[in-house]
Amino acid sequence: MLKYLKILIAFIIILIGFLFISENKSDDKAVVFWTLQMNDFAPYINGVIAEFETQYPGTKIKWIDIPFSEGEKRTLASILSKNPPDLINLNPDFSALLAQKGALYEIDEKYSRKFKPEIVETLRYNGKLYSLPWYATSAVTVYNKDLLEKSGVKVPVTYKELAEISPIIKEKTGAYSFMPNLTENDTMVKILNKYNINTSNINSEKSAEIFDMFAALYEQNLIPKESITQTHREALEKYMAGQTVFFQAGTNFLTIIKENAPDTYAKTDIAPQITGSAGQNDFSLMNFVIPQNARRKNEAIKFLLFLTNENHQLELAELTNVLAVNNKALQNEFYTKYDKNDLTSKARVTSAQQLNKISPVFIAQRNQKEINTVINSAVQEILLNKNTTKKILDDVLRKLVRN
Repeated sequence: MLKYLKILIAFIIILIGFLFISENKSDDKAVVFWTLQMNDFAPYINGVIAEFETQYPGTKIKWIDIPFSEGEKRTLASILSKNPPDLINLNPDFSALLAQKGALYEIDEKYSRKFKPEIVETLRYNGKLYSLPWYATSAVTVYNKDLLEKSGVKVPVTYKELAEISPIIKEKTGAYSFMPNLTENDTMVKILNKYNINTSNINSEKSAEIFDMFAALYEQNLIPKESITQTHREALEKYMAGQTVFFQAGTNFLTIIKENAPDTYAKTDIAPQITGSAGQNDFSLMNFVIPQNARRKNEAIKFLLFLTNENHQLELAELTNVLAVNNKALQNEFYTKYDKNDLTSKARVTSAQQLNKISPVFIAQRNQKEINTVINSAVQEILLNKNTTKKILDDVLRKLVRN
């Protein structure tokens, strides 16, 4: 059965590859450009393309938008076909994996100078650059002003402070302080990173303190029991229902709250992201890569730099509320000033300021998904008191060493 399944998968990849060959060869003179789930902003993308083609009359751009869920599969198939697009929008984790496999073109350092240096550093593999950033997001702390006032506490800066005020919030309001979604993707890994804890010191005393802090909150019913099973979507629902005071989210979630829970939105305010002892902030990134077998690398670079210039970055930001990665764009008042009556603009400025403190940066490793799985399992074991924290974390280190 397994043999036939492998044959079927191989056949599907080959078939998709042939489709891409046909798709990409339909206009041999064009730079083939792929994005992930950007079709809603087609007027913007088409406008940039039209402007580029006018400025560079000898170069044509062929834009293809790919569903987000198919991005990795279709990119891999196109690379295996040896006829990939010239420029692809991907996430840094998958880009790093392709770089490790030698599938990406190394980008000259000079092209990175207009981007925020700290962000560029996160895209390096073995000291070399195989991608450039497009846009970023950085979660802020969304909170219920009324519940906070009833609690008589201030907005916390660190997770430790958040843990300390959780009993007070529960006693005064009956609400939970927050729902941390500890086993969703790399949530716990990023929290640990905020305390300078990584795979090398995962079984340290400092690490055990962090795990035990969440275990105590869980045991005392100061965070929802669903915190070790559910996702940020459920956490959002609890916030909108007034069952939690704090919710870590991107600026785009404010629109969801406003549309689905207007009463809660009216009580909502924004604060900086919750941090750890290291004081840095998390952020997410989307980037561009150029496959090693791309036919028009020079034109692809030219279009990439055009798409990420100051004006086009600001235009995209105004449409989507993402963060620019262009240095000049980030200095624009769009990211430095806000109307105190406009929560979205306040969140945007707060989020942009957080990019000034992102080191030490969390950088995904080659086997990051396996690392996440091991640590997330440990979270469940510790919170459910399956063994001592030290024993569980010692086991985690052994598993990570084997990986």
